[in-house]
Amino acid sequence: MDSKLVAVEGNLSHVKDYLNTNGYQVIPVEDAFEKQILAVVISGADENLMGMQELAVKVPVINALGKTPEQILTDITSQ
Repeated sequence: MDSKLVAVEGNLSHVKDYLNTNGYQVIPVEDAFEKQILAVVISGADENLMGMQELAVKVPVINALGKTPEQILTDITSQ
């Protein structure tokens, strides 16, 4: 597994910035299938996408809806 590699949905730039600042490497969700990642962070706008990602990449899928970047980081580190 790549160290501190997280896939984040494109419209979550505030989450990307926060994770980058805290030592995480952020990649687009589309690239998650090619890498060994810690988690996938999605906006929560599409529940079906969440289910598909969980099955396809076998890592935690974190729904960012209603969460601060700090809460998302806590979710990533507690997996």
